Amino acid sequence: MRISNLEIIEYSERIRLTSRVSWEDCDQPDREVYIETEKSFETDLSLNPDALIVGCLIPAMHFGEKRIVMEAAICPYLKEGIETVMAMMQLWSHGRLKPLDIVAAVKPHDNPDHRKPRAAMVLSGGIDSLATLRLNRRHFPENHPGAIRDGIIIHGFDIGGVVERGMKYPVFDRAKRAMETVAEDSGISLIPVYTNIRHLCDDRSLWLDYFFGAVLAAVGHAFSSRINLLYLASSFDLPNLVPCGSHPLLDPEYASYRLRIRHSHVVLPRMAKLKIVSEWDAAFQNLRVCLANVPDHLNCGKCEKCVRTMLGFVGLGVLDKTRAFVENDVTTDMLLPFKITIRHRPPFYQELLAPLQARGRDDLVTLIEQKLSEKK
Repeated sequence: MRISNLEIIEYSERIRLTSRVSWEDCDQPDREVYIETEKSFETDLSLNPDALIVGCLIPAMHFGEKRIVMEAAICPYLKEGIETVMAMMQLWSHGRLKPLDIVAAVKPHDNPDHRKPRAAMVLSGGIDSLATLRLNRRHFPENHPGAIRDGIIIHGFDIGGVVERGMKYPVFDRAKRAMETVAEDSGISLIPVYTNIRHLCDDRSLWLDYFFGAVLAAVGHAFSSRINLLYLASSFDLPNLVPCGSHPLLDPEYASYRLRIRHSHVVLPRMAKLKIVSEWDAAFQNLRVCLANVPDHLNCGKCEKCVRTMLGFVGLGVLDKTRAFVENDVTTDMLLPFKITIRHRPPFYQELLAPLQARGRDDLVTLIEQKLSEKK
């Protein structure tokens, strides 16, 4: 793979960091890869090659490229981290993803400038990210450099990330409006970002198990003129860690000398996060966990992720208090279609049993236990 022609351009009504990605050892088509934002954040988008090499690394490994040639210098701190990332990918994939050569000069110096430190997070609108923001507001004084000041919402991730499903800009605009309410309530700036990095490889398993954290980190590097710390919300808690595209051992290795990356709140189980979000009305009314991207609601209320989240709120006794779901209850019929012993889901459901039983929902408990006993 060769990454070339890095530049920042004006594209339509946005500002775009762009590069040319060419393949050397596979038959993938050459592609323009970009990260872009609205013009109001024009001065914050960085001509930073670190963003592109982080974003392109996992697809290059997946398609069997022998090297990445970067025609711009990268941070030596990041280059060392990439070596660790590739070793982890080889281990997690049982040798399928093989390390490749990184052919790139390193920056001779990368001293942070005299700007004030500024922390950001990726704000998807899901439970993990909302809990991260709420806890940051509780734990950090407002003027502390670790206090989050920016929330980055990304098009090209779950919305617009899969080519065959379309770009779905209206769905993203609706999600952005919901997060604007959350951002205003928490006193942060919301930065909309648009990227096509995921389009380098649409393989769902690659995305979930190895790739998506790299895209989050790449976006952070693209804004390293503005921020020096990026929080990524944890997907799993410590007892249930599995190989995953975002992981406490993985995410920090995507950092550079200029940009630190923190995998946050890995000690918290899912129910604890649900409780935190349910006690914050701005987030509770605007959360978005659904990946179905239906046209008329933030959450479809029918997919496995929606039903699982609603079950948690039933366990807390608060589902009827949020407008984020049309439904005020979960029935066994709603859970019946789903297999819950795939893709590391069992711990999420095991955690639901005690609170649902305490609410007298033996019907749901019995069905969950039955489904947990099914083979994968």
